[in-house]
Amino acid sequence: EVQLVESGGGLVQAGGALTLSCAASGFTFDEYAIGWFRQAPGKEREGVSCVSSNGMNDLIPYYADSVKGRFIISSDNANKMVYLRMNSLKPEDTAVYYCAADFFLKDGTTWHVPGDYEYWGQGTQVTVAS
Repeated sequence: EVQLVESGGGLVQAGGALTLSCAASGFTFDEYAIGWFRQAPGKEREGVSCVSSNGMNDLIPYYADSVKGRFIISSDNANKMVYLRMNSLKPEDTAVYYCAADFFLKDGTTWHVPGDYEYWGQGTQVTVAS
């Protein structure tokens, strides 16, 4: 059974930083796509970042324009962990952040589509105070 568990959310002042963690289990951590999504109250779930295998032993990162240059996604395949380092946080980054996984590799046109991910974590709240 595939399971994803997020952690690391919390309350932070604007300009601060947080690192979210996604612990994955139940699947072989070789060819995969793991994405980070967020959903603020009254808004649709949106893609924040993704790391996807490209079928050639490489992991390709993707970022939403709104977080590019501030957020960094990384993975630890040995421990089946994916991290999202969030720097220079802004109040508009406030949302519930979800980790999602899929076995179909993603590219620049698909990584941010929530419906393209089969497995989801329960989410972790990130609140950025102004």
